[in-house]
Amino acid sequence: MNTRGNAARSPRDEDNYDTTRARRAELNEAAERRSKLKLAPPAPVSAPRAPFVLLIVFLVVGGTIGILLLNTKINESAFTVGDLKTEQQKLNQRQQQLEQEIADSEAPGNLAAHARKLGLVPAGAPAFIRLPDGRVIGVPQPATGSTAITSETNTNSTTTGGGAG
Repeated sequence: MNTRGNAARSPRDEDNYDTTRARRAELNEAAERRSKLKLAPPAPVSAPRAPFVLLIVFLVVGGTIGILLLNTKINESAFTVGDLKTEQQKLNQRQQQLEQEIADSEAPGNLAAHARKLGLVPAGAPAFIRLPDGRVIGVPQPATGSTAITSETNTNSTTTGGGAG
């Protein structure tokens, strides 16, 4: 039980009581205000559409032009590659012809004919020298045979000064 009773309140207790009452009233008002407030939806954002549309159109047109230029360069390179392959085939054929000519000129029959034109004659049986003791195996003999007519005319024309060289 309350020992003081209502009549025995001091002025200080009454000030506390009034302050507490006032505080409760403020809290009730704040709660009522909060219950009346509602969350509003965000304001709609209205950005200008013309710059966005122009940007998209510019990107599409730029991309299309870029793809066309790239495609053109690729086709140009394809034609260049085709031309280079054709040229490579011609060069390969020419190389084969030259290799065949070299092989023909190195054939034993052609070498003998060229040697006769230069005035060379076939050698007889060869003689060998053994290096450790210097002994000669076989009998050395000079080559015999007639020189070719073309070699004689070439040597005469160069010695008399009538040749080109």
